This record gives sequence, C-alpha cells and structure tokens, in this order.
Amino acid sequence: MSEISLFESHLLCPQVQSLLPAGYTLRALRSNDYERGFLDVLTVLTEVGGHTKQEFTEQFNYLKKHNHEYHTITITEDAKDQVVAVGTIFVERKFVHKNGLVGHIEDIAVNSNQQGKKLGLRIIQALKFIGAQRGCYKVILDCSEKNVPFYEKCGFKQKEIEMAWYVPQDKARL
Repeated sequence: MSEISLFESHLLCPQVQSLLPAGYTLRALRSNDYERGFLDVLTVLTEVGGHTKQEFTEQFNYLKKHNHEYHTITITEDAKDQVVAVGTIFVERKFVHKNGLVGHIEDIAVNSNQQGKKLGLRIIQALKFIGAQRGCYKVILDCSEKNVPFYEKCGFKQKEIEMAWYVPQDKARL
C-alpha cells in the first residue's frame, strides 16, 4: 500500500527544513509512521497506550478526514527511516474575533537520543508556520513549569493559567 500524508506539503515551512541538520526531513505524519516509531517518540512525553497498527490507522484516517483541523508533523532521520520528533497543531473555530481561528499546539516530543539538535525548536517553528498559513489569529500551548524557558525561546509568552479536570476512567469513553 502506498503511503498517505496527513495533509498537503505546502503547509510545511521550507525555511524550517533548511535549518534542520543534514539527513533530517520535516514532513506531515504518514500512514506508515507506525512502523517508523511515531508512537515510541510520544512515550517521552506521556503514556501512549499499546496501539495496534489497526488502531493507529483508524486514528490516522480520522485525522486525515479532518485535515483542515489536525496537522501532525514529524522530523525523520533519513538514514534510519525513523521518526525522531513530533508535534501537532489543531485549529479551533471560534465565534470571538469574528469567527477567528486559534491554533493549539500539542504533543511536542523529541526522541531522547536526538535531543540537543534543536529538533523541538524546529517542530514549534513549523507548527507556528502552519497556524499562520491556516489563518489563526493566535497559536497557544500548555506546558509544564520546567518547559517555560524553552517555549519563551520559541517566541511564546506566559499568559493566564491552565486548569484541568480529568474524567474518571469509568466515564472516559466516547
């Protein structure tokens, strides 16, 4: 089966690609990235769960169907054909700001063996570019206190306070 990209490549920032180390490629998530370790990279961030290939494919197909909202990107190490960094921006439609759009950055992760190469910075830059291309009036994210300095270097400013309510496990089903 041929590979499918989550979204069109024109949303990717050529400048970010040019700033990557030699042998690394910025691209949209692809349908075969399950085998390339996409989910393994996310484990440096949080619990991912034991996805089967079918479960990954079902989620990919949902995101592809809604690719005007969901933009997951990867950086791959070409020589190993492995995903080494990931991130997502999803676009929320608002009534405020005259039906404005807000980009939400989520799930930024870099393989622990690849840290120190500015791959996280490049993922953030690429996601901000996608947000601008999609017409978002702002791009926001939540992060832990220890990551604030990193995101400030990426051009973000602290604003407001994040709050969370976790649904009890017995009720957390769609």
